[in-house]
Amino acid sequence: MLKYSTQHEWVAINGDIGTIGITHYAQKQLGDVVFTDLPAIGKKVFKGSEVAVVESVKAASEVYTPVSGEIIEVNEMLASTLDLINESPEENGWFFKIKFSDISELDGLLDEAAYKKLIGE
Repeated sequence: MLKYSTQHEWVAINGDIGTIGITHYAQKQLGDVVFTDLPAIGKKVFKGSEVAVVESVKAASEVYTPVSGEIIEVNEMLASTLDLINESPEENGWFFKIKFSDISELDGLLDEAAYKKLIGE
């Protein structure tokens, strides 16, 4: 199941683990990605905090975590294949995985229908 933030991040939920990336809409607004700065494994983060940076030919943008927890994995493929963010933002272009510290925070996120309404689709 996917949930979305109003800042255009998505989280795929698998038990108490979430995989997080930016939405197709966000990557489209950014354009071709040229750099990303991913968080350190083991870092504890809080809902709404800046966790990563993505830079494109158009702009730099922060990636915020939609939930609190501990970073347990980063997408190592992005180091050599940044185009995954543009080509497959909601699948192979994920940024990091997080172990939730408060799973109830997921309740405040948008489902797909609400997110599509937010972006005018």
